[in-house]
Amino acid sequence: MTLLIAGVGAAVFQLLKLPAAWLSGAMVFVAMSTLAGVPTVFPNRIRDAMFVVIGVSMGAGVRPDVIERVGEWPVSMILLIVVVVSVTLAGYAVLHFGAKWSRETAYFGAIPGALSYVIALATDRGADLPRIASSQSLRLFVLVAILPFAVVSTSGSLEEEGIRFVSSSLFEIAIGLPLCLAASLAAVRFKVPGGWMTGSFFMSAGLNASGLWTLALPQMVVLPCFVMMGAMIGSRFGEMTFRQFVSVLGASMAAFCAAFLTSMIGALLASSLVGIPFGQALLAYAPGGLEVMTMLAFMLDLDPAFVAAHQIARFTGMVLLLPLITGLVLGRR
Repeated sequence: MTLLIAGVGAAVFQLLKLPAAWLSGAMVFVAMSTLAGVPTVFPNRIRDAMFVVIGVSMGAGVRPDVIERVGEWPVSMILLIVVVVSVTLAGYAVLHFGAKWSRETAYFGAIPGALSYVIALATDRGADLPRIASSQSLRLFVLVAILPFAVVSTSGSLEEEGIRFVSSSLFEIAIGLPLCLAASLAAVRFKVPGGWMTGSFFMSAGLNASGLWTLALPQMVVLPCFVMMGAMIGSRFGEMTFRQFVSVLGASMAAFCAAFLTSMIGALLASSLVGIPFGQALLAYAPGGLEVMTMLAFMLDLDPAFVAAHQIARFTGMVLLLPLITGLVLGRR
């Protein structure tokens, strides 16, 4: 029943052409059903399998041409680090000192982007997922809704002809997918935080970055995982009342405004220092998903390699460093 509700929500949002429809539609419908008293559930085994597939999908963005061009943008890469830290601090200040969220909840709620990975880490630590999910999901939802308009107003018109999709053969999937699953199992075995997603991501990224193998799952596999992610997040709202949910949204929007303003300042600096369009820098620094931001770059006729390289660097750096930083900031469990 939970997956059925999620599928209906995703379909409705897709028909309405709303941003991040597969994820946000499923999440909103399941969350509202949960808040209305419907007994929604999401089994851990399905959750783990979903994390593996999403990790494979994210790793598909690490292509050889992107890796080769990382060295072309040292100034913007250094500025990216400053922006990520500043965005996290701005969001944390609003959520912890303004909204009075706990240190752990405010920390995970303020981390820019990488929704799936943050949810995986927060799940491992037993954190307050409803608050974290609302903050992270609202950020992605609003970003995808407003970024095209912000970028078009500064960088030109919307061109859908630029969209391209990478695909793998059945042979590549048949070999690559078990390797990613094995990497996830190893990561879980060695207690790597968010191991189900972390293992598959790095295996997929390594295969794709080598240029010898293309591992990109078809949309008919990836999209249901986005729906299930929305269902999993929505089902967590069973621990909240509707009044609490509304109050969380207010805090999340305030945190988003602080974080997005910080991203815009960083994009303005990068645009002036590196000599690139402001919209291109904004997409590169925006705390959204790799696939979504890169697709917007294609659609808006901007440099997708620049956007993808910075989004990959941000996500990979977060995967590598977040477990260590989380332990230092919040303490070991």
